[in-house]
Amino acid sequence: MNPLRYAAQGLLYVPFMVAVGYFSTDPPYRHLEPDQALVRVSIRHAGERREECRERTAEELAKLPPNMRAPLVCPRERVPVTVEVEMDGTLLLRTTAPPSGLAKDLASLVYWRQPVTAGSHRFVARLNDRRTEGFSHVAEATVDLAPGDVLVIDFQAEQGGFLFRSR
Repeated sequence: MNPLRYAAQGLLYVPFMVAVGYFSTDPPYRHLEPDQALVRVSIRHAGERREECRERTAEELAKLPPNMRAPLVCPRERVPVTVEVEMDGTLLLRTTAPPSGLAKDLASLVYWRQPVTAGSHRFVARLNDRRTEGFSHVAEATVDLAPGDVLVIDFQAEQGGFLFRSR
């Protein structure tokens, strides 16, 4: 082994290590300003089916092969989910999320975040997962957010609707 080769490698590695060491501590990263908290909306929810199930007529059933003669036809596609979030009467978020999946038959996904000033805030969250106009789920909560806190607004139908969790 050539000692000159090791010396050249060392000379090339030292600037790299110095650069990595510097950028691991500087410039300092600030997640939020000192007087801010974070509001995060994270929802995964499937809307109702776009069309209702219907019964096949006797003529339709007769045209089908025997192994395909299911009496009900249920289209898989789901409606988009609309979500609104208000803070202290100001609309922060209004979005309509299409259903996922190739056949548009899976859950709609909403992820959104925004820094807000820390303090006590009144939140109103609304969700529509039906074919009709208006909102099918509405919830309100007053939350005290300390600087650096994160408020997560989630929707879990099996747990009664919207969940407001602060950490």
